Amino acid sequence: MKNFVKIIIVFTTISAAIMELIDTSIVNVALNNMAGNLGCTIEDISWVITAYAIANVIIIPMTSFLAAYFGRKNYYLYSIVIFTAASFMCGNSTTLWEIVLWRFVQGIGGGALLSTSQSILFDTFTVEQRGTASAIFGMGIVVGPTLGPTVGGLLIDNYSWPLIFNINIPFGILAAVLTYFFIEDSVHHTEKPAIDWGGILLLAVGVGSLQYVLERGQTNDWFENEGIRIFAVLAAIGVIGFVLWELRQKQPVVNLRLLKDSNLTITTMLTFISGVSLYTSVFIYPLLLQRVLGYTPTMVGMSLIPGALGSLIIMPIVGRRLQAGDSPKPYIAVGFSILIIYGILLYYASNINSSIGDYTLPLIVRSVGISMAMVCLTNQAVAGLKPRDIPQGIALNNMMRQLGGAFGIAFMNIYVDQRYAVHRNELISYITPGAANFVARNNALLGVGSKLAVSANAQQTAYKLLDLAVDRQAYLLTYLDGFLFSVLFIVAVFPLIPFLKTKKLDAATQKAVAESSH
Repeated sequence: MKNFVKIIIVFTTISAAIMELIDTSIVNVALNNMAGNLGCTIEDISWVITAYAIANVIIIPMTSFLAAYFGRKNYYLYSIVIFTAASFMCGNSTTLWEIVLWRFVQGIGGGALLSTSQSILFDTFTVEQRGTASAIFGMGIVVGPTLGPTVGGLLIDNYSWPLIFNINIPFGILAAVLTYFFIEDSVHHTEKPAIDWGGILLLAVGVGSLQYVLERGQTNDWFENEGIRIFAVLAAIGVIGFVLWELRQKQPVVNLRLLKDSNLTITTMLTFISGVSLYTSVFIYPLLLQRVLGYTPTMVGMSLIPGALGSLIIMPIVGRRLQAGDSPKPYIAVGFSILIIYGILLYYASNINSSIGDYTLPLIVRSVGISMAMVCLTNQAVAGLKPRDIPQGIALNNMMRQLGGAFGIAFMNIYVDQRYAVHRNELISYITPGAANFVARNNALLGVGSKLAVSANAQQTAYKLLDLAVDRQAYLLTYLDGFLFSVLFIVAVFPLIPFLKTKKLDAATQKAVAESSH
């Protein structure tokens, strides 16, 4: 019976975490359809992504406090219900700002599903089994963003966009029922903490404004836009004020003093970079295949499956090795090294005639690297912390992964725009009326010999086709540069890995951690 309950808890927490993570990326492939149906522009409909991300990143660092205030089981159950109800409302929205509102509410509910799921999962396993728990949770973290475009592509190509939200409803109801009957409350928060209103307000203003700047900056011309300038100032005031305020509180909403632990500090930095790598690669790859190679969302999503399967195989293996007492540092180092190889491999292996099959091996390589790094970092985030501090450590670590993804995508958007302009100008410089390659390509498009007269319309069409070919090549070179650019982030933090602490916990602490992760 005990093992059956453990299986139910694992199923519930991982399902909830994957459901939340899928929703961070499933909308990306549906923007065109949603914009057309709701009668708005692509720029406007992208608010459904921004609203969710802002709510998510505000709630995630507060999950430990909210679980203590409402009770872990109640907070988890309420969050699942809010997420599921908001999913229904999103799927039945008929206007732009209606769906933006409900996506924000969905993000509030979804914010708890990562950190609280991880805490419950860790509480289900003994400290000796913590590596296995990290592997199980890590599978959700990696598989979720990968499955988002896959599921979204299948639903959009075969059904309609409301289904990408309504599909959450049966899973949400099941998770709520299982939570009600099988998830136990924490026994380590006997007193309801005081509400740190100042910290909550500063966190919402600071982190929310920062997420807005990162999400909307590229679209709105960055600091050329007055709104971006205002929110950048609010982000600076909010974040700085939040840090100063929290360090002076006896019961802060987010315990930043935990970052005095050098192990947690280094882990969160490495997790930030893992977030950059995880989200930017998922961001660039579909653009490459759709914009340059002309594949449908469904085909792009299906191509990601081998990598996801690779994660499902590698993560339990790494988890068992950690459980057996292996040091996590070699696995993190190897994982980051593999991610570097992945970026270089894609840079040299891709060309304008590449097929989806050409990316299978690189994606499997990526899944091995991100799996090794993520399992160990998830485990390292709580290593050495006192039992009462573990939820805060988990929340901080998850927030850094989310912010890493936001920073990575924002930087990548800037980089892609700049590199595209550079590559297009370089390619155009080779197109001159007398150049042999230009004449040959132009005549091939016209379907005539170089000495025959052609109509003005035919020539105009040939020029447009040449322009499209230049565009495709410029974007190809740009995305390949993007893969190398993401490698630089990993190289920058690689020297921090040796400083991670891997000392085993003493028996008393092991027992305390095994009894609770909260």
